[in-house]
Amino acid sequence: MFDDLNKLLVQKDKKKLFVGIGNLLKMDDGVGVFISKRIKTNGTISSLTVEASIENYIGKINSMDPDILILIDCVDMKATTGTFKLLSLRQIQDLTFNTHNISLRRLAEFFPMQVYVLGIQPEKVDFGENISYLVKNVAEKIIKQINKKEVHHGCRISL
Repeated sequence: MFDDLNKLLVQKDKKKLFVGIGNLLKMDDGVGVFISKRIKTNGTISSLTVEASIENYIGKINSMDPDILILIDCVDMKATTGTFKLLSLRQIQDLTFNTHNISLRRLAEFFPMQVYVLGIQPEKVDFGENISYLVKNVAEKIIKQINKKEVHHGCRISL
C-alpha cells in the first residue's frame, strides 16, 4: 500500500501539498485532519488542514502552487478498516465521501496541478471525537512515511 505513496514522495523535484479533509466530530472522518496536522514541512512537502470546508481553500491551495496535490480523506471503499489507497481522480467516482458539500472529483476541476486522493477506509463515522484504533494505527504509519528523513547511502560520519 505504501508503494504508490512512495512513488510520489521520492519525486524530489516536485512540490507536494497534503491537504487534510474531514470532520473531527465524526470519529474516523477526522483522519485526514489528524494526518495533515502531523506532517513536517520541508523543501518539497507541505500541508494544509481544511477540515470539512475545502471549497473555502481553493484560492489558498492554488496560491501555494504545488506540483502535486494530495487530498487526505476518509473514504468508504468497501474495504477492510484501515485500508488506504492513493487514488487518481478517475478512480474515485463510485466512492463515498462523508462530509463534503462538493464532490472531490468535481472540486479537483478547480486545480491546475495533478490531484490525488489518499483515501483511508473508516470503521466508524458516528458522532464522537476519537479515531478508531485501526484507522489511527494506519494514520500514524502514513505520517511516519511522509515524514521519513532522507537516507544518504555511502556517507558515514566518524566522531
